[in-house]
Amino acid sequence: MPNSTDEPGTRETGHVELAVVGAGPAGLAAAVTAADHGIDVVLLDAAAAPGGQYYRSPADGLGATRPGALHHGWRTFTELSARLAAHRDTGTIRHLTGHQVWTVERTGDGDWILHAVTGADDEVRTAVRARRMLLATGAHERQLPFPGWTLPGVVGAAGAQAMLKSGLVLPGSRIVVAGSGPLLQAVALSLTRAGARVPALVEAAGYGAYARAPRVLAANPGKAAEGARFAAELARARVRVLSHRAVTEVHGDERVEAVTVSRVDRRWRPVAGTGRRIACDALAVGHGLMPQLDLAVAAGCGTRLGPDGTHAVTLDEQLRTTVPGVWAAGESGGIGGVELALYEGELAALSVVREIRGGVRGREARRAVALRRSRRRLRAFADLMGAVHRPGPGWREWLTDGTEVCRCEEVGAGRIRTACEELGAGDTRTVKLLTRAGMGWCQGRTCGFAVRELAAAHGGGQEPGGPDRRPLACPVKLSTLADLSGPG
Repeated sequence: MPNSTDEPGTRETGHVELAVVGAGPAGLAAAVTAADHGIDVVLLDAAAAPGGQYYRSPADGLGATRPGALHHGWRTFTELSARLAAHRDTGTIRHLTGHQVWTVERTGDGDWILHAVTGADDEVRTAVRARRMLLATGAHERQLPFPGWTLPGVVGAAGAQAMLKSGLVLPGSRIVVAGSGPLLQAVALSLTRAGARVPALVEAAGYGAYARAPRVLAANPGKAAEGARFAAELARARVRVLSHRAVTEVHGDERVEAVTVSRVDRRWRPVAGTGRRIACDALAVGHGLMPQLDLAVAAGCGTRLGPDGTHAVTLDEQLRTTVPGVWAAGESGGIGGVELALYEGELAALSVVREIRGGVRGREARRAVALRRSRRRLRAFADLMGAVHRPGPGWREWLTDGTEVCRCEEVGAGRIRTACEELGAGDTRTVKLLTRAGMGWCQGRTCGFAVRELAAAHGGGQEPGGPDRRPLACPVKLSTLADLSGPG
């Protein structure tokens, strides 16, 4: 298709009614629902196949005979994939795989231009022009540093699951699973089913806290039943569940050999004298997920601070953001799990249909009402889950001065404390300027939460609100930036 922009070397896909970013559960549900109603959709995703992080699948060359055994709700995914394939065949959906959207901009007439890179070396640049945009960009794992967390054999909890789902490999044979959040149970079960030995599941929070919200639990009986099933299966697999405990140190020379597990109080402060070593050759650790907000922030969407301590896109009941013409669904609006993401994707698409048609009637209207009801119920549970497993401030006492906080730039906790207490840094930005924490390849995605918490604790609590703001959602070449700016 001819290039209709002034950007040299950039392909433009033409004008569409709706661009959906992300082909995970929320984006996939949104794209096929909108296409079902005759909306012209472009679905952009960085992966080579739909499914996102949740429905990762082994590569064809690995010869997996039952990929669905690694997933919960595989039938839902196969049905959505079949609908996507049908719409691709008719041209209602253009599915651009391997396209990483790195920024978005609004034109003078209210359209959106989504800039993406693709190809083996990101040498191909694509611009999608859309009247409306739906962000389903998912989440990334939240990590807290502790002594030894940079040793080989320490992986993210979600990362361990991704290794298994996409590569059919395990990070070790004897794996401790640790951190906080319900994801840990799913990870431990996946690892044991694949043949690993999991000597302990170490949870810094306590599951008993859920009982403080009986109405929320009563409205979500399926969640309680799922938790009971997980607990029973973990017991059968002889996985010890250690609540109110945390991995406070990793031991080993060349790689993980053991971890120290300590009891922590309600503020997550280690209790002196309670540390005990557990032998292992790998540690899968994570403290929940954080919404991926780069594109939403670039578009000017408002955000809110959630009960889990992370920022999420502010949404109304129609899944509209604070910016006209932009919707969001799934983890972008707050961590809530796959069931909620599927509901929100469909609901957001029906909201787009409503705007284009001037309303929805009959079966679509009834479906939208049911989806909103389910969303409210599941969001209430997600808020409870976030509050229960939110990291307590005492985790900072796990750190020694030499503990690396920013792995990319090798910045230790002691340097951050010095920047705050002796050099006058009172916020993350100043800490970054003085120490380079958060200025490496990941641009603070791994260490940002920890740096922000340390800056607030040691810098007098002057940390400003709002999410991290990054001008680029992924690394791009200087030539790509030059093309975007145009001649001169």
